[in-house]
Amino acid sequence: MTKKQFSLFPLFIGFLIVVWLLYQYGERWLRLLFIYLSQAAWAKELVSSLPITRQVAARFVAGETRDDAMGTARELLNKGMSVTMDFLGEHVSTPDEAIAARAEILRLLDDIARNQLPNTNVSVKLSQLGLRISEELALENMRLLLQRAQQHNNKIRIDMEESGVTDVTLRIYRTLRQEFANVGIVIQAYLFRTEADVQQLIQEGAWVRLCKGAYAESPHVAFPHKADTDANFVKLTQMMLSDEARRNGVHLGVATHDENMIQAALDYAKEHHVPASAFEFQMLYGIRRELQESLVASGYQVRVYVPYGTAWYAYFVRRLAERPANLWFFVSNLLRR
Repeated sequence: MTKKQFSLFPLFIGFLIVVWLLYQYGERWLRLLFIYLSQAAWAKELVSSLPITRQVAARFVAGETRDDAMGTARELLNKGMSVTMDFLGEHVSTPDEAIAARAEILRLLDDIARNQLPNTNVSVKLSQLGLRISEELALENMRLLLQRAQQHNNKIRIDMEESGVTDVTLRIYRTLRQEFANVGIVIQAYLFRTEADVQQLIQEGAWVRLCKGAYAESPHVAFPHKADTDANFVKLTQMMLSDEARRNGVHLGVATHDENMIQAALDYAKEHHVPASAFEFQMLYGIRRELQESLVASGYQVRVYVPYGTAWYAYFVRRLAERPANLWFFVSNLLRR
């Protein structure tokens, strides 16, 4: 550890203690703190420089290169799972950065095809493709990616980001949906508006991933309590597994590690005779591996989200925020060094 790292180390340990207290007494405040840490330059410099961090991050991130991600994808496919690959990065600030991200994702699509990886698609964030710079830049970059994916008979799903860009994200998605059948969208259960968005997506026969939501949102736009988000997640799941939704061509990815949410989906599917082929469960690489394998063994489709790239810090910190087991895994390994 360098002298600079050593001087910051007590501050970092103090933050971990605060994090643990916030987890015990305030879920929303914990999320706010981790959002801050994921964006703070000092935290990124310190945490990224700790030798143990990269080792622990490897639990959640496939590696820094496409070859790393390809190897991970093969392992998951061999276990009977499907894969979504993601080149990490978001909120680029220049057109050159957006074009560089587009170029890497084009290479990723080519490599998936060249390596003949079945059931392996791609997710992207519009902010990585220049949304913060201009809507037109992000739209054109997505159009080029979808063209390449179409050539390879593949699909791309647009990730949803903070609520301030929900409207523009859906607008870009719907513009592209008129041109491409291979584009999907992510929707977040913790937003009040999402039920209305889902009703429209059902009419459109969308290819949807439903998640709870991972950003720090105002209680004016999002449910502040987990129980309310959970109830809405179940309601939206049932809406998108309904007879009407399936008749319209909706295919749902139920993106959660919460066994209560998973069981609710299974109970609804059983009660309403929804075939296992009509939906899939989606989980993050490195989280609840035993649950992923158990669902596959029970005959259900499971898709694992496999991220890679050098911009892993923010993604890693958000994973620590999601479950206390992830945070404790990191702290216990840190203290053993």
